[in-house]
Amino acid sequence: MAKPFPLEQQHPETLAAQAGGYLDPATGAPIPPIQPATTFARGADHGPPPLTDYIRTHSPSWTSTEELLARLEGGAEALLFSSGMAAVHAAVMGLRPGDHIVLQEALYYGVRGWIRRFCEEWGLGLTLVDATDLAELEAAMRPGETKLVWIETPSNPLWRVVDISAVAGLAHAAGARLAVDNTVATPVLTRPLALGADLVMHSATKYLNGHGDVLAGALVTARHDEHWTRIREHRDQTGAVLGPFEAWLLLRGMRTLPLRVRRQCETAGLLAQRLNGHPGLEAVLYPGLSDHPGHAIADRQMTGGFGGMLSLLVKGGAEEAIEVVKACRLVLPATSLGGVESLIEHRATVEGPDSPVPKNLLRLSIGLEHSEDLAADLEQALQTAVLDRHSGP
Repeated sequence: MAKPFPLEQQHPETLAAQAGGYLDPATGAPIPPIQPATTFARGADHGPPPLTDYIRTHSPSWTSTEELLARLEGGAEALLFSSGMAAVHAAVMGLRPGDHIVLQEALYYGVRGWIRRFCEEWGLGLTLVDATDLAELEAAMRPGETKLVWIETPSNPLWRVVDISAVAGLAHAAGARLAVDNTVATPVLTRPLALGADLVMHSATKYLNGHGDVLAGALVTARHDEHWTRIREHRDQTGAVLGPFEAWLLLRGMRTLPLRVRRQCETAGLLAQRLNGHPGLEAVLYPGLSDHPGHAIADRQMTGGFGGMLSLLVKGGAEEAIEVVKACRLVLPATSLGGVESLIEHRATVEGPDSPVPKNLLRLSIGLEHSEDLAADLEQALQTAVLDRHSGP
């Protein structure tokens, strides 16, 4: 049986492709098996087995997936959850009543909405900030009281870029932990723990799985500490765990993660450049564009690309933007991101009447189709839904 390659010599592509160097000890198979058992027999001394005695605590089917993600992120340990929101819930439940959270305002609306409601109901302090404004973020800190700073970069759906190292310094100076939603960047492009973050969150449904057939979440910690212990206990006690088959599917998807992300970044960059300045658009929001406000920071903390997500501000308003979605023939009108097929959606419609997102914004998740096919589809949709509608007689 082959020996594992030295860890310090493994690049992300190698780690992912070989599932962290897994070989089944019984058969030598390079594919981890699925273990569907929910309970496990104890040994002769009636002590618990090495990993688990019940699936709500641990399953052998999670091991390879959690270990691979921890290694890709450079963390001490990873935990899988039944969804990204379950992972967020566990991270916040690791706090105590009276603790204070500083939350980036411009991020995924589901996280923002749930944390706001939870803090109101459970006695946690909360301050929303523009995390790109370091002075505003520092002013929001309450030394000794602020326990968690939560950011997302690039942030959904405006793709603002937050300086992770700078925010980590401010958080730690106030005695707080920094959690980073790394769903969009993935460890292929950004490793927040290496930049000073304490906790990384993923909606693993998105890029990590990459095939649109798993609902999953994950947390990765920089170290084992009291907060991490409380997070683990919360997962165990609430049962917010991932099924064995879903964990196996997630690992299968992660084996192609670097290849998919780099191709999606390349295509997204080409489309952003091509559509930038289009007469049917007010703007293209993409960190890879040199005129993007966060481009310099993204260039410094993102390696190998600027992500597979971009947003279009359509000339006109909500009506014109929705008509662009309707006119697309190749790009699918659906909610999610990070899959192999390209998706488009009118974000304000998805988020509802209280959404702060511009009414003319369309969010695009770029898949693995050819860039020319995607460009042609978007250009014909803009022509039909915007330019032709407003052209003179």
